Amino acid sequence: MMSHQGPVAVLVVTWNSAAVLPGFLAALPEGMAGLDWRLVVADNDSADDTVDVLRALAPDATLVRTGRNAGYAAGVNAALGAAEEWEGGYRAVLVCNPDIRMRQGCGKLLVDALGPGTGISVPLLYEEGREAPLPSLRREPSVTRALGEAVIGNRRAGRFPRLSELVTDPDAYRRPTYADWATGAMMALSAKCLADCGRWDESFFLYSEETEYCLRARDRGHRTRLEPAAEAVHLGGDSRVSPRLWTLLTLNRVRLYRMRHHALATAAFRAAVLLREGSRAALGRPASRAAAVALLRPGAVRATPGP
Repeated sequence: MMSHQGPVAVLVVTWNSAAVLPGFLAALPEGMAGLDWRLVVADNDSADDTVDVLRALAPDATLVRTGRNAGYAAGVNAALGAAEEWEGGYRAVLVCNPDIRMRQGCGKLLVDALGPGTGISVPLLYEEGREAPLPSLRREPSVTRALGEAVIGNRRAGRFPRLSELVTDPDAYRRPTYADWATGAMMALSAKCLADCGRWDESFFLYSEETEYCLRARDRGHRTRLEPAAEAVHLGGDSRVSPRLWTLLTLNRVRLYRMRHHALATAAFRAAVLLREGSRAALGRPASRAAAVALLRPGAVRATPGP
C-alpha cells in the first residue's frame, strides 16, 4: 500500500540463517538511522534456530512462517503481504539478505534516492574484509554480451558495454549511476514501484528474480539507481563454488531470457551461455561442468525448481 507518511518496511527472507541473522540485526539501528521503520522476516521453514534467534533479538519484528522452503521471491511476497496489512501502509520497502551488514545511514540514503523515475535504489556493496567495492551493477542480458563473457570473461568484457552484463567501470561506482539491474542482496523499492509492478515472480526459486523485477520495473518507468554514499557489507554466498547453485543460477539466466525474447534469440543466448560454461568446465571447474550438462538436457530451462 502506498503511503508517503508510513514507515519503511525492512523485509528479510531467512532459511537456516541463525549464524548470520544476529549480525544483520545488530547493524540495523545504525543502518536505518533517521527513518521510521519496521522489520518483517519471512522464514522459509528453517531447520536451525533462526526463529528462536529472531524472537530473542528482535521480539518486535513481524514473523511470517511460510511453512516450506518456498524460495526467495515467495519469501519476499510473503513479507510484503504482511507489510501491506499495516494501517496507513508503508513509505518504501528495503529487501535485504540476512547476510547484509548496513553501514551508518545506509537505509535513509537509499530511501531518499527514490523518486520520480527511480523506483529501485541499491547501495555500494563490499565483501567482508575487502576495501574495494563489489561490481554490482548489470546491463540487460543479450546474446552479444553472453558471447563476450564466454570468449574473454565478464571482468575484461565489462569494460565494453556491448560485451558484458557486468559494469566494471570504476567511475560508475563513484557517482549515482542508473543500470538495467543490480545485485539483489539489498535494494530499496518505492511504494509506487511496487504498486505499478506487483509481486515478485515466484517461478524463480532463487537467482534471476531480482533481474526480472528490475527489468519489469524499468519497462514501467521505474529505473534502478546506485547510491554510492549508501554502503553495506555482503558476506556473500556459495553459488560460485556450489555446482548445484551455480547450475540453478545458469538455468535461470536462460529462462529469464526466454521469457523476454523469441525462440531463435533464446537458442543463440543458450548456446553462448553453454560456450562459457563448457569452456570453463574444460579448465576443471566442477560448477561449470554441472551447469553445462544441465543446459544440454531437453526442457531444462522450462522449469527450475529449488535445490
